Amino acid sequence: MLPFDFDYYRPETLKEAVDLYQYSDQQGKQPFYFSGGTELLTLGRIDLAYTEAVIDIKGIPECNAMEVSGDQLLLGSSLSLTVIEEANHFPLLTKTASQVADHSARGKITLGGNICARIFYREAVLPFLLTDSRVMINGAEGKKIVPINDLFQGHLRLNKGEFLVQTATDLSFIHAPYFTVKRRQQWETGYPLITLAALKVNQKIRVAVSGLCPFPFRSSAVEESLNTQGQSLATRIDGAIAGLPQPILEDIEGSKEYRLFVLRNLLLDAVKALEHAQD
Repeated sequence: MLPFDFDYYRPETLKEAVDLYQYSDQQGKQPFYFSGGTELLTLGRIDLAYTEAVIDIKGIPECNAMEVSGDQLLLGSSLSLTVIEEANHFPLLTKTASQVADHSARGKITLGGNICARIFYREAVLPFLLTDSRVMINGAEGKKIVPINDLFQGHLRLNKGEFLVQTATDLSFIHAPYFTVKRRQQWETGYPLITLAALKVNQKIRVAVSGLCPFPFRSSAVEESLNTQGQSLATRIDGAIAGLPQPILEDIEGSKEYRLFVLRNLLLDAVKALEHAQD
């Protein structure tokens, strides 16, 4: 139960959703786009989120897309992680998403909700960063399609009134060799320490990480070091560690030193798994 009341809207088109947002914003209602609702429910109960107008985008067809269009796989932002997992159109995403929270929660958590969440893990974004996916964004100026690596810098940098509609991933990436692991310090469904996803494309290993920093990331410096020829694996991983963005998280789940220890071992496992794989 949330400690505040709000108006609830369920638009059927992208334009209607934006119009409702603008109208509610003009009324000072601090409108909130809603898909799965887990973040609003969680943060609203502890006074970290507030709205007087919820705009539920689950009724918009584009937000529920799950289809191949031309040479791209389209996935709507309102798809739950469970639906994505069961369909298994994108194995790297399936495996990565299947490690988010527990089975019950994944039935409510949506793709867009995870990618746009305030919580810093946001593991579902990692496969899209690795595959140079594009995202469709809708706002006052209409639809726009942007490379996710341009728009996602620590978080999805949306303008006021914009929301994520769907992702588009080239099919050429879908069945590339991959490696993805989540390491937790404690129980099976506890918060993760590190989630690492890796993909081999054109004989190069790509890596994206969540849980190490206060944001998920893919780093060209890390990848350049891992793919350097003529060096030992230990030297390459040392270079990757040196190229990490900052700061490194240090909290109740694990110290900075422990997180780096876990990451080092995950990088070692990923390179060993993918180095000789044929893409």
